[in-house]
Amino acid sequence: MQLTLGPVLYHWSPERWRDFHYRIADEAPVDTVVVGEAVCSKRAPFKQDLLSGVVERLEDAGKQVVHASLILVSLARERRQTRELMAAEGVMVEVNDLTCLATLANRPHVIGPFINVYNEATARFLAARGARCICLPPELPLAAVETIAAALPGTEIEVFAFGKVPLAISARCYHARAHNLAKDNCRFVCEQDADGMPVRTLDDAGFLSVNGVQTMSHSCASLLRDIPMLRRAGVASLRLSPQDCDMVAVAKLFREAADGHLEAREAEERLAGIYPDVPFANGFLHGIPGHRLAEPFISDV
Repeated sequence: MQLTLGPVLYHWSPERWRDFHYRIADEAPVDTVVVGEAVCSKRAPFKQDLLSGVVERLEDAGKQVVHASLILVSLARERRQTRELMAAEGVMVEVNDLTCLATLANRPHVIGPFINVYNEATARFLAARGARCICLPPELPLAAVETIAAALPGTEIEVFAFGKVPLAISARCYHARAHNLAKDNCRFVCEQDADGMPVRTLDDAGFLSVNGVQTMSHSCASLLRDIPMLRRAGVASLRLSPQDCDMVAVAKLFREAADGHLEAREAEERLAGIYPDVPFANGFLHGIPGHRLAEPFISDV
């Protein structure tokens, strides 16, 4: 089973973003790394001058590099930037908005978890147009994952296995609004929250996280205990979404668990030490509310 590191969804400083990927290149046992800005096009210029160096470092370390498209393409400049990315030769692209497909012209590409692939018919449609890997939406239950994987034996099926779950994207910026700022003059306040801005209920319970124009879960998805079950379902790759914690340690933990060298209970105990004070969840996969953690542990028997 392979490991994919998804794009950094948060607005980290350029230096932190660069150094994060350098360390991933040198130390993390992941097979594929997705780079680029997927959430807000206003953030992209901060990474642009560093992108080629990051890609070179990752490729020199033997990682496959995939370039993420925006999740929501709405402005003229965003459409232009997206067309340029889709037309770039020698670049493997992750499609996060269906408007990208017209420009790809059946070139090999990856489908990101932001595309609504809810059944095997949709997956076949995308695979026939060049999708080599499909990262399924994180809200799918296991039965749907298994059905899609069985229907596409020649296509790599990936699941969202770690990170705060992306739930929605908007043309409005919640982060700016929370600071009484307009989206066009946001002052990039989202950089203040390296792991998203927490949203709590009136009863002071954790509810959601806000990341600029993106809504995310309060809990952190972790499918560590479900790896044996996912392998039997035909899943070929696990996606780890970068959080404000030691992602090299997270990747090593998932690698050990995927290789059968670490039991689920111990893996989860160690994960809680790497990413403390954050609730973990796998409810979507088990067909229960997504913020919950299903019991019991699944053993590979």
